[in-house]
Amino acid sequence: MWTKSGGMLVSAVLALMTLGCAPKPQAPAAVIEDKVFTVMPAAVQVKAGIMTGEMAEMKVTERVEKGSGRIDSPPKLTGTLKLKNNSTDQSVRFLGGKIQYIGVDGKEIKLEETRNSLFKFDSYGSSSDRVDPGQEATKSVDVDFPAEALEAKKLKDIRLELVYLPSAYKEETVNLAVSIGGQ
Repeated sequence: MWTKSGGMLVSAVLALMTLGCAPKPQAPAAVIEDKVFTVMPAAVQVKAGIMTGEMAEMKVTERVEKGSGRIDSPPKLTGTLKLKNNSTDQSVRFLGGKIQYIGVDGKEIKLEETRNSLFKFDSYGSSSDRVDPGQEATKSVDVDFPAEALEAKKLKDIRLELVYLPSAYKEETVNLAVSIGGQ
């Protein structure tokens, strides 16, 4: 009797282990795709103080789950900021910038509370953030974009605010009167 009950118990345990340990079917992974919105024009001339250049290759990208349309990642504005120092006597040290989105009513289209449109240049104090007279600098810009501005005829302007430190730049020549010993 015990052997019959024990055999049934072992069989039941093995069946439960087999069923309980079997891998559960996994739901198919959601396919995420980039939804790209073109910014017209894609390049705009920039003039700020002693600097000129352009903001180019602008586009807005939002990551969306294919099929459901669920937003996986909110929209971001990307582009390339190219600036040239047109001064003859000042160097410029770039610190950062901010982008504001202006609607057709002339008012700023605000970003959601946890998002921002600030960007920084390379670390302050490095030689790569200083631009001497006549030199150029390029910065990739990747900032948050308000979802509200994706609606047709909602966005009028993108305002670019740059933060930089100009400093006097001077080149001087000094003649050193020398001679070679024994001559």
